[in-house]
Amino acid sequence: MKIGNRSFDTKAHTYIMGILNVTPDSFSDGGKWSTLDEALGHAEQMAEEGADILDIGGESTRPGHEQISEEEEIQRVVPVIEAVKARIDIPISVDTYKYPVAKAAIEAGAHLVNDIWGLKYDSRMAGLIAETGTACCLMHNKEKAEYQSFFEDMLKETKACVDIAKEAGIADDKILLDPGIGFGKTYEMNLKTLHYMERFHTLGYPMLLGTSRKSVIGLTLNLPADQREEGTLATTVMAVMKGYAFVRVHDVKANRRAIQMTRAILEAGAETQE
Repeated sequence: MKIGNRSFDTKAHTYIMGILNVTPDSFSDGGKWSTLDEALGHAEQMAEEGADILDIGGESTRPGHEQISEEEEIQRVVPVIEAVKARIDIPISVDTYKYPVAKAAIEAGAHLVNDIWGLKYDSRMAGLIAETGTACCLMHNKEKAEYQSFFEDMLKETKACVDIAKEAGIADDKILLDPGIGFGKTYEMNLKTLHYMERFHTLGYPMLLGTSRKSVIGLTLNLPADQREEGTLATTVMAVMKGYAFVRVHDVKANRRAIQMTRAILEAGAETQE
């Protein structure tokens, strides 16, 4: 899979998408990187620590968030994308589900659209991604955590996102999928999704896991957002063991080390079997 000028071996490695929230109200780091200098400094730090992609978002999507205008979101993300592109040689993702924001971000230099509604929010999004040759990450999401058969419905709903992409002409090697931990699911459903996350491989696309500091970790460990690193690392290890191509995280260095250690153990086991 190629994102920007970089090729990713999604079958043999787990890569890191570093989170850069340029928002005042994100659930765990709101306001920390809201100025251009702060955002660029953090982007450079994550790149130095081993991030393979930077995911830049201008609107919080935490539970109960307030939607901001497209203009305000563009004003937040575009200068940061332009600054990162000018200073750091790293693929850039924009975390948005809005067509005008994605269009402005791509024009500014973004290489991937990370859409939490899996192309279902704005009917123009899929065409934009296809026309520009941009990569996309399509996340499972729904308004209410209501299912007839949880896993069957979740896979079917994610497949519907893929169908939208394919009908618009988005190439297979430009599609990532995300099971959507924390979106349209109860606490118990989130845990079950993590336990059976390998089931998404039946859809045939590289997978991304985004659990960093989320409520499923906070509820399990009874910890606030800024103390959920160990819980996040546990999910990252599971993602590696279950063949996920990307993890989307706040703490790049720690997750990079966890991935490296897990890969070493798995590779040693593979050599023994040979």
